[in-house]
Amino acid sequence: MDSWALQDAKNRFSAVVNAALDGEPQTVTRRGAPAVVILAVEDYERLCQAEKAGAPDFIQHLLSIPSGGPDDLFDGPALDLRDVAW
Repeated sequence: MDSWALQDAKNRFSAVVNAALDGEPQTVTRRGAPAVVILAVEDYERLCQAEKAGAPDFIQHLLSIPSGGPDDLFDGPALDLRDVAW
């Protein structure tokens, strides 16, 4: 994703829009910090539809991981531990 300073984005707005239309979202910064992202309408609508469809966000994905210990996550043969002399 390309990044533009606000003044540069103003001066070259056509280039910013064309890059977004080519499928590359463009970040515009203000005082060195990201402020907005410019993307094509198709990409924006796709993101909105995914949100409406209930697509889980990253936090929901992490929270859906089983909460048991490591023995609850995998089925496999039991391990025989050997005695270690100290």
